[in-house]
Amino acid sequence: MTRRGLFLFAALGIAWGIPYLFIKVAVGELEPAMVVLARAGLAAILLLPLAFYRREVGRVLRHWKPLLAYTVAEIILPWYFLSSAEQRIPSSTAGLLLATVPLAGVAVAFVLGRPEKLSLLNWLGLAAGMAGVAILVGFDLAGSDLIGVAEMAVVVVGYAVGPAILARWMSELPGVGVVSLSLAITAVVYIPFVLLTGAWPSAWPSASVIGAIVVLAVVCSALAFILMLALVGEIGPVKATTITYVNPAVAIIAGALVLGERVTVWTIVGFAVVLAGSYLVTLKRRTRMPIAAEGPEEAAATE
Repeated sequence: MTRRGLFLFAALGIAWGIPYLFIKVAVGELEPAMVVLARAGLAAILLLPLAFYRREVGRVLRHWKPLLAYTVAEIILPWYFLSSAEQRIPSSTAGLLLATVPLAGVAVAFVLGRPEKLSLLNWLGLAAGMAGVAILVGFDLAGSDLIGVAEMAVVVVGYAVGPAILARWMSELPGVGVVSLSLAITAVVYIPFVLLTGAWPSAWPSASVIGAIVVLAVVCSALAFILMLALVGEIGPVKATTITYVNPAVAIIAGALVLGERVTVWTIVGFAVVLAGSYLVTLKRRTRMPIAAEGPEEAAATE
């Protein structure tokens, strides 16, 4: 990997590893729906001009049905439930549980009728991943946190379904156009939701919360997406997906150093087992098999 590739990899690993920390800060004063609205709205304002400049908006809008499906699966539902879950569980745990997305991706492939033939190592990876989650839930989390874990399950499924929709119905569409429009749609959806549910804050949030929202929108969403596109162009989509294994580690370190979240032996053990499972389940068989066309799924809006 070149120096530029290493820089992009490290920068993206940080940008997609710290959202959980800043979401935790934001939901300390704001309702989850307001956090999603502010983050998506600001990120859309930053990315939409680029999409218009590159003349990608009209092309993407012609595929509005899969665009809406992707937006619901990748942003509208996951971002809300992620913010809600972080009102109950540590930010580091939220980031760690998202390492199971590759495991959920296998199940999604079966549901969509495009399952890959799994090798013995892939099956071992599935088993290890489930064991890792069991370790986290059974030993590292209290019973009162199970609602948060259930909400994270929705997030994991959404983050597995979103790229699958892109790969199957939108693989030829430009990534900036897809993500910017998805963010804009999310903001439009959440405006009435926030107003009707009373999620709009009655007073200005603190400077730390405003800063957290700005970082979430600018660094963890808009800038992270640009970094991902650059990384895919530098090292290719397959190697770029290994960033998934860095994000949880960054989330654990950030939560411990900044928020003082405890890191137990079971946290480390569960993380290692989940990570090993996710790695094994994504290993390709040596035999030549058809693969989905490369497209914006490599740069989905996942944290």
